[in-house]
Amino acid sequence: MGIVTVATTPQSNLHDLVTSDPGALETEEEDGLAAEGDDGSAADGEDDDALRREAGVGESSRASRHWWDRNADEYQDEHGEFLGDDRFTWCPEGLDEADARLLGPVDGRDVLEIGAGAAQCSRWLAAQGARPVALDISYRQLQHSRRIDLGRGVAPVAVVQADAAVLPFADGSFDLACSAYGAVPFSADTERLMREVHRVLRPGGRWVFSVTHPIRWAFPDEPGVEGLTAMSSYFDRTPYVEQDENGNATYVEHHRTLGDRVRELVAAGFRLVDLVEPEWPTGLEQEWGGWSPLRGRLIPGTAIFVTERG
Repeated sequence: MGIVTVATTPQSNLHDLVTSDPGALETEEEDGLAAEGDDGSAADGEDDDALRREAGVGESSRASRHWWDRNADEYQDEHGEFLGDDRFTWCPEGLDEADARLLGPVDGRDVLEIGAGAAQCSRWLAAQGARPVALDISYRQLQHSRRIDLGRGVAPVAVVQADAAVLPFADGSFDLACSAYGAVPFSADTERLMREVHRVLRPGGRWVFSVTHPIRWAFPDEPGVEGLTAMSSYFDRTPYVEQDENGNATYVEHHRTLGDRVRELVAAGFRLVDLVEPEWPTGLEQEWGGWSPLRGRLIPGTAIFVTERG
């Protein structure tokens, strides 16, 4: 089973997403595609400028796809031990679905994982008897899923490359949907994303997703004491953008307040069941970017929204 690439885009102008030919990628060795820039050179983004500015749907989607394709190898190398091959963890605080059971029963359920990366969560779901489909915008991330499956000698997880704001599935295709820090923070139109998830879920289906806790947007993204002083307005929804020397976005994240998120979920037809704010566990000393024991014991780092489709 290969990677299914779907040419979907969250705006009408497909050209705006300027994608490389998926068919050309399919001809590459699955474990040998170099993580390169569009011109074939290494692209690490080290010289990019970071700022707060507006970034639309097309620019955000394009930046996200290219960033994750370029950085998937480094990401999996740095965080692969923590994520495991078949662990379903919701956040850097280490809250596992095996303990939290936020999705409810999964055995025999059709489950969509959005922003799946290397499909670690889907692999755990499959071991529990679910029928998962792992979706990600990054082809390279999904190649890591295939690498893990081939290395383990197990049946591969079904994977699909597509934008989460335009899900390539029929109405009512899934019983459950989940996302552990995937897709939602990188989408410029999360109202549409929520409507899409609602569309592909069956009545009563759960949609559970984790994101950076919105309060963190008021603080510098630093693990030390410098990350404990609020420097920005919590209410400033201007996206965080990294851009190259030509002003093209190479990385984009979008901020929504807790109220924003609840309103868009309700507008899409979901009922909020729970809002989980995991506490930093005793004994966890590992840092992950701006997540650290110091900050985690004082301010929440993750928000997990547990919802049900009406």
